Amino acid sequence: MIELRDLTKTFDGFTAVDHVNFTVGTGEFFGLLGANGAGKTTTIGMLSTLLLPTEGGIFVDGEPLTRKAHALKRKFSVVTQEYSMRQDMTVDEIMEYQGRLYYMPVKKIRERSRELLAFCGLDPYRKRTARRLSGGMKRKLMVARALLTEPKILLLDEPTAGMDALARRQMWNVLRRLNGQNLTIILTTHYMEEAQTLCSRVAFLKRGQLQAVDSPQHMIEALGAHAVDVHGPESTRSRFFVDRERAIAYLSAQQGPCALRGTTLEDVFVEREVT
Repeated sequence: MIELRDLTKTFDGFTAVDHVNFTVGTGEFFGLLGANGAGKTTTIGMLSTLLLPTEGGIFVDGEPLTRKAHALKRKFSVVTQEYSMRQDMTVDEIMEYQGRLYYMPVKKIRERSRELLAFCGLDPYRKRTARRLSGGMKRKLMVARALLTEPKILLLDEPTAGMDALARRQMWNVLRRLNGQNLTIILTTHYMEEAQTLCSRVAFLKRGQLQAVDSPQHMIEALGAHAVDVHGPESTRSRFFVDRERAIAYLSAQQGPCALRGTTLEDVFVEREVT
């Protein structure tokens, strides 16, 4: 289990993460959500020990996570927003280079690489250089590389940013299969559909502060599972209802164009941001 206790990070007087507390269970798929500047990437940075907390701390199975806690750090692997790989290296070379950085035996590197590249659908592209891969393939390669050292916890910072719809759903399938193998995954994303589809629980951050932690479904039900959109000339106004009958009654009373639909996690996010 991962536990954040009063986790705080300040930069030159600016508080990016402000006394955040939550836990992530072993084998859980957990989402960190919020607008730009909410503190998501800073939190991932502290989980990876790239950044050190100003106050508070992170504990893994009761032990404090620090840069000197090498056994704990080996449980983590991170996939960053940026493409952090040599563009002139082939897929095989990138995987082997990563393994050598961690002093893995060459035989083990090559066995794991074959397994992971096949798992991520990259086996036909092993001799292709990174610059000749599509954006989606590069993202999947970064995941395969992160898994080479057999981590217990995978940190994903905007893993599908810039992907087209098909590549994004292919990545979702890879991540679901990984989580099904009891890999703990912590995900940051701006795609609310992604979080709603993948995560068992999500945390909303706003200006560095924790607003709520719950399952996507519970958050949707708390707002109201039925939404009515009333389309005006300049904007769309949404109302949310617990009961479908009340939603239909409200819809029937409207004069202009309107529609009934199911509430989504994106609605929850928007409502939290505007209030």
